[in-house]
Amino acid sequence: MASLPRKAPGSPGAPETLGRRQRLRHPRLFEEAYAQNQRWHGRHMVLFLRSGPDASRRLGVVASRKVGPAVDRNRAKRRLREAFRRNRARFTIGADDIVLVARRSAVTAPWQALIQDLLQLAAQAGLLPPAP
Repeated sequence: MASLPRKAPGSPGAPETLGRRQRLRHPRLFEEAYAQNQRWHGRHMVLFLRSGPDASRRLGVVASRKVGPAVDRNRAKRRLREAFRRNRARFTIGADDIVLVARRSAVTAPWQALIQDLLQLAAQAGLLPPAP
């Protein structure tokens, strides 16, 4: 049985994902982010910052059961991860780890509203350079 190609023809060579080193993966790191009380509330998400000597602008995404059933929680997390991934080049200030907590509206919000909310929270948190 012949194997299928891993990439579609014409697709870029680099994978469009957040690698292991770009994600927060340990519960202790999430707890530290919550405990530091650096948070900004948006319409579709809450942004927490975790600073420390080992912080390196990694991303963690959380969706509680308040968001909905598992399929909705997973969709909300995928959307927030993708919104960050597509805009991570803009995050040029600071080396803090970022935790995004999805709100129920993150599942159904228009894509542009999600991006706008993320960038607005990042600007409030001082993660974006000032607009010219």
